[in-house]
Amino acid sequence: MEAKLIALGIETFKIALMLALPGLLTGMFIGLAVSIFQATTQINEMTLSFIPKIIGVVIVIILTMPWMLNVMIDFSTDIFNMMPTFVD
Repeated sequence: MEAKLIALGIETFKIALMLALPGLLTGMFIGLAVSIFQATTQINEMTLSFIPKIIGVVIVIILTMPWMLNVMIDFSTDIFNMMPTFVD
């Protein structure tokens, strides 16, 4: 019983990381590109780094939304199907 709960917790963290990764990687790469651009042009404007990251992350989340929903629905279905095994 405890092993099943630990495995479920590990799976939950894996899925959370999998769902967060596209947005986080997009923000990181856009931030790196903007930082390189700012360093080469010597433009130090805070909104220049903030606005492209927000736009990029929103676009990636919109594009990956069907996949994210399928992963969350499958995981939720699995949890609901496993509930009787946790109640003794």
